[in-house]
Amino acid sequence: MEPIKTETPSGAAPSATSPFAASAILAAALLLPGVQAQAEAPPTNGVISIGYLDYKDSQSGLDRIHVKAPSVSVMAPVAGVWSISASAVNDDVSGATPRYHSAVSGASRMSDHRTAGDVAVKRYFDRGSLTVGAAYSSEDDYLSRALSLSGTFESEDRNTTWSAGIGRANDEINPTNQIVRDERKHSTNLLLGVTQVLGKADVVQVTLAHDIGKGYFNDPYKFPDNRPRSRDESTLLLRWNHYVEATGGTSRTSYRYYRDSFGVRGHTLGQEFVQPLADGWTVTPEVRLYTQRAADFYFDPVYDQALGQPFPPGYSPSNFASADYRLSGFGAVTLGLKVSKQIDKDWSVDAKVSAYQQRGSWRAFGSGSPGLEPLRARTIQLAVNRTW
Repeated sequence: MEPIKTETPSGAAPSATSPFAASAILAAALLLPGVQAQAEAPPTNGVISIGYLDYKDSQSGLDRIHVKAPSVSVMAPVAGVWSISASAVNDDVSGATPRYHSAVSGASRMSDHRTAGDVAVKRYFDRGSLTVGAAYSSEDDYLSRALSLSGTFESEDRNTTWSAGIGRANDEINPTNQIVRDERKHSTNLLLGVTQVLGKADVVQVTLAHDIGKGYFNDPYKFPDNRPRSRDESTLLLRWNHYVEATGGTSRTSYRYYRDSFGVRGHTLGQEFVQPLADGWTVTPEVRLYTQRAADFYFDPVYDQALGQPFPPGYSPSNFASADYRLSGFGAVTLGLKVSKQIDKDWSVDAKVSAYQQRGSWRAFGSGSPGLEPLRARTIQLAVNRTW
């Protein structure tokens, strides 16, 4: 079965990294939620959240991946200067995925179950914090374990926060088609960031990330697919929050630049507006634009005259080559709307719906990859939150 981590479009460059790898833990630890404008302080209350995600994507003539994922997360303060947080999720995945490009005739059926979780312990100091995290993800053909260490440090006036982190993920790959057995992939993740309060209405954040990966990066369920056994990834993330006094809302703008040693170059521009309303309601519309250049070894759906589909012209098993549409050149648009309700001081609920569409012709800064069917996806997320 093809791992769900490589199927779900996220408006970011395709990655073979496990969704609960060290980079994910570091991002959660270092990217302050909403780029907060207040100093980090030990929590006085605990929070538990129960959520549910329903994801489905499709192409012309093919109902593709369908994911149903209940989850739970909890955070508890300890002794006034500590906090412990943990989360768990169960994914039920089913559907079909093309073995090469977006050909319906090459699609294979799939069904899988994934169990994943993470835990983090955080120590708060007068002007900073230190977090240790661990994560685990298991499915029929993929096992991932990760550890991370991150910290923050605030300036004396509390207007500047520096952050840094390091993580390590170790993955084991055993595809059900037994093309390979006991393959390994290891990645080291490094992050540096700074958050700056510019005034009572503006906060900005800059984060640099670099991942060093070694091991098996092929997709064992796509053919032909032969990728380098190393992948270095670098990301620059810029975020700006602006409080609009006239409406009491907050504009959140972000830009992300991504590049890797496969040759992929990606740009993501995001915009959302958090608008509080009467009686505890909040609405957050969102739009995200994404574009990427194809990997150096991606080949268009033009096939060798002698060998036919799905082999590229001049095919050799020793050459790097991939027909994975996620490594193609394309553009994508995501539209979303989140609605939240604060029921009382302890209870809140929220729901989010988003729609995603991806096309080769939408690529910016160059021509997209031809001959691919558009990909469409929709996501529904629900959550109930309790503070104690």
